[in-house]
Amino acid sequence: MDNNRIYNTDQKQNLPHVVLVDDEAAIRKATCQWLNLSGIEVSEFANAKTALATLHAQSNVVIVSDIKMPGMDGLEFAKKCNEIDPDLPIILVTAHGDIQMAVKAIHDGAYDFIEKPVEPEILIDRIQRAWEKRQLILENRKLKRIVNRGASLENRLLGLSPSIRQLRQQIMQLAETPIDTVVNGATGTGKELVAQCLHEWSPRTKGPFVAVNCGAIPETLFESELFGHEKGAFTGATGKRIGKIEHANGGTLFLDEIESMPLNFQIKLLRVLQERKLERLGSNQQVELDIWVIAASKANLEQASDAGAFRQDLYYRLNIAELHIPKLADRSEDIPLLYDHYAKKAAYQFERDYVEPSTGEYQLLMEHPWPGNIRQLKNIAERYVLKVGPKLHIGSLLGQADETSDSASQPSGLAARVEQFETQAISQSLRKHKGNVADVLEELQLPRRTLNNKMSQYDIKRKDYVN
Repeated sequence: MDNNRIYNTDQKQNLPHVVLVDDEAAIRKATCQWLNLSGIEVSEFANAKTALATLHAQSNVVIVSDIKMPGMDGLEFAKKCNEIDPDLPIILVTAHGDIQMAVKAIHDGAYDFIEKPVEPEILIDRIQRAWEKRQLILENRKLKRIVNRGASLENRLLGLSPSIRQLRQQIMQLAETPIDTVVNGATGTGKELVAQCLHEWSPRTKGPFVAVNCGAIPETLFESELFGHEKGAFTGATGKRIGKIEHANGGTLFLDEIESMPLNFQIKLLRVLQERKLERLGSNQQVELDIWVIAASKANLEQASDAGAFRQDLYYRLNIAELHIPKLADRSEDIPLLYDHYAKKAAYQFERDYVEPSTGEYQLLMEHPWPGNIRQLKNIAERYVLKVGPKLHIGSLLGQADETSDSASQPSGLAARVEQFETQAISQSLRKHKGNVADVLEELQLPRRTLNNKMSQYDIKRKDYVN
């Protein structure tokens, strides 16, 4: 048996996994045989201290331990397990004279006890019950983690549009089971932010997040920068250097602008991704890798691979999962929220007053094409807050002649204009009052039924504006 196994919540959940602790080899052997015949996987340990070193708070196991053992006995072992995770199920095997001691152990956190001589059917039944309870506990923890992370993710990846809601949902799903991913998006849409969110919401959050801009590395330095090198590997290599890929071990490697990676190096990266091993320049020793790879591209990698500009085998190796970030102009309803966020942040940072734009200025912002996407919007918000220039207005920053007119760039058609104005007015008021409907009703001078109908008609949800 592999006594150094790491027990994770992604193990097969249809079969129980047992950690068996007993100092008598004959008893361990017999118990293993019973359990294996019932389809139960077992890792056996001759002492509690060794078994304890393999356990953690998310261990997906049931522990079966004898009480009378040299060194750390079963009672102390149960207490140590309880300190790691109060919900770790441990079944104690006890002689008749130790029953009172076992009952006390249950009060202290043990799951159950079984009396010697052990009947296989009874032990298997207790294990199955403990296993089912453990599955429920781990699943509830997972759901709670998803809910909590979902709320905080909304504060990192701002927006109320359907495309951004869907992106947040995809991030939470992918983060639970990290698989190599391609993030597609135009310049300035926030590809690195999405990669950071994937990392921070994943089980790898305590590991490093290593970002590499493939477009900024000279071709001659690619191999050394990513793979690292040994002392003397080439002229000027005066010492050993750990490369970016190895530095990401245990965490996430973010390859930005991967479409600009030289073709001759793509085959080397492919080998690393397939084998999860690398060799530093000047070394014959392979380094084992445990990395999650997220690649970002502003180009369509599938089209690039079809055209021979990107290796097709590397594209298929990376593209196990794919995320698409929409352009800012394709989610114009998010622009007021994003502008306010960046403008208020700039006002706080530079100690300036924040002045909310007029309805017409919001309209200008929402109808601008935003070739630079969110990066450009952030720049406009900061420049407006700083007021560099005596006649600086949002319109002039956007390069439009009419800077302040509330009627600028209105949509054609009366019905469309009314709908756009009402949507914007209600959203702006909800944002201003942080979802307080009573304050919105007072500001807009509307009956509650009318407001409810308008919010339903325009798919405006109060919960999206509540802090």
